[in-house]
Amino acid sequence: MTDKPLANQIALVTGASRGIGAATALALGAAGAHVVLTACTAKGLEDVENAIFDAGGSATIAPLNLTETDSIARLGSAIGERWPALDILVLNAAMLGQLGAVPAIDPKEMAQILTLNVSAQAAMIAAFDPMLRKSAHGRVIGLTSSVARNPRAYWGMYGASKAAFETLLAAYGDEMEQISKVRTAIIDPGATRTAMRHKAYPGEDPKSVKEPSVVADRIVALLVEDFTTGHFERVG
Repeated sequence: MTDKPLANQIALVTGASRGIGAATALALGAAGAHVVLTACTAKGLEDVENAIFDAGGSATIAPLNLTETDSIARLGSAIGERWPALDILVLNAAMLGQLGAVPAIDPKEMAQILTLNVSAQAAMIAAFDPMLRKSAHGRVIGLTSSVARNPRAYWGMYGASKAAFETLLAAYGDEMEQISKVRTAIIDPGATRTAMRHKAYPGEDPKSVKEPSVVADRIVALLVEDFTTGHFERVG
């Protein structure tokens, strides 16, 4: 691996203001990519952008709420006007919601979860599909959870949303395989020290699970090594 294996590539990371998204943005910047950072929290994005700059990388922040699908279309237009292609798309943003029994699921909350975890992801793919196809090496990586493939009590709402997301991204990859150079992969980060993890396991010692940088480094390594569509792996 060279010092800057992703030089001259444009990457977009969602949920980039903290956790795995922020760590992935930092790792992509260190690998030479220009990173477009998106999340709801502008301050968090600014902090990550400054850290990328301080490390000698380059980045652009684009604060937005992914549940407002019109904002995704505007982001796609804005990025398309600035760069001819998008080389890397990391779909990391997601919402956990309340953990509870399936009969106790609040329909309104489930609608919110599905909007961000599924519908917004479809809107992101639609908005950036043209730019990904223009890349000589378009790659899309989606972050999932073990409960998408292995249902667990009280995780039904989140698990269902992630299972739907996996199906959506895998279908897109299958569609693209024969007609473009776009390839898709799904990463299950496993137990990682994030705010979402703390919400799900409030009594857990954060030091007992790996840092987000471990997942981020694996994502960058995977991009450098490259992968075939349909690739899936669990980190750690």
